[in-house]
Amino acid sequence: MAVLLKTNSGGLWVLPQVEALRRRGHQVVLIIPPGAGGLTAEAQERGFEVIGSPFAFTFRPSLSTLRGLRELRALLRRLRPDVVQYHLYASALAARLSAPGLPLRRVHMVAGPLYLESPLIRSVERLLWRLDHVTICGTGYTSELYGALGCPADRRPVVTYGVDTDHFAPTPAASDPRPHDPALDERRAGTRTELGIPQDAFVAVMVAYVYPPRRLVHRGRGIKGHDVLLEAWRMFRAHHPRAHLLLVGGGWGRAGETHREELIARFGVTADPSVTWLASTTDVRPCYVAADVSVSPSLSEGHGAAIEAAAMGVPTIVSDAGGLPETVDETSGWIVPRGDVAALASTLAAAYREFEAGQLGARGEQARRRAVELFDERTAAVAVADVIEGSVVRR
Repeated sequence: MAVLLKTNSGGLWVLPQVEALRRRGHQVVLIIPPGAGGLTAEAQERGFEVIGSPFAFTFRPSLSTLRGLRELRALLRRLRPDVVQYHLYASALAARLSAPGLPLRRVHMVAGPLYLESPLIRSVERLLWRLDHVTICGTGYTSELYGALGCPADRRPVVTYGVDTDHFAPTPAASDPRPHDPALDERRAGTRTELGIPQDAFVAVMVAYVYPPRRLVHRGRGIKGHDVLLEAWRMFRAHHPRAHLLLVGGGWGRAGETHREELIARFGVTADPSVTWLASTTDVRPCYVAADVSVSPSLSEGHGAAIEAAAMGVPTIVSDAGGLPETVDETSGWIVPRGDVAALASTLAAAYREFEAGQLGARGEQARRRAVELFDERTAAVAVADVIEGSVVRR
């Protein structure tokens, strides 16, 4: 089997899936951009063969694009995999254009629904999905979008990418700690001290890169909704002075960092003592431990950081975008309309009331239980392996 991915640094979420396939006796090779990267290093460390892609995953109308696709096709012909699985839309286009006619099965796994929210791309995808033998949808929302494009239900199964619920756990030694676990309390206090956050504050956390506004979807808005949260925070904080907002994530690329700097200036973040913005961190788990509630106000999203927060035992406020509503229920979090500043401020106030009443711990416990039951990446990896094997059987 070959896995085609347009990044050699991100995409670590593919590793549990290829591990599950290897445990079943399958040989897996990763085709990713050449050069050093986090995915390259980790895959090689685990003993997987990594081959530098001859195609650069750009689709400018040029001879180099045609040459790269031809060389990718030659590589697949030489490897002779039974299945090529691909993630991220540029990888899907590359596989579809280079593999027709080859004796292999094409399995597209969809990480996020953003490209399907573009009317232009959606009209093209109405035809191109037919080049995939199976489209594994990371959320139920994505499966519904493909259904609207005519894809039959048996060709668009839903399997989450999932989260490592052992790595993302409230305390290293306890899978379901009680809300007053002394070890958890100690970690919480230590992180707040390091970040300069008052011990008695109500803390909301948002973990997300800052993406620049996209040209084809949500024009002029960053898709993660940082602007929505920052504006809602102003409204909420005016009536709740004992509250602190922790933002975690820098800009994605130069354009993303420029957009982040624009947000900092627009909302006066530097001068606001109630907001801490960490551009980078080696480990986001302490940030979740320090928080009382997580916020995912995206305009477009799969499951995103909401399932990380849930695994860490943190209740979450999510927008109704994409697959986010699938990550919470009425006992573990809240859903607000995307882009609705007033609704988000009001829901922050509702979470604050539960914070004062000592009720957020129960929501956090329920969030953790749901994460283990519904979003564990090991269970998801087994389901992906089942679908891939089934695609060969159905040939």
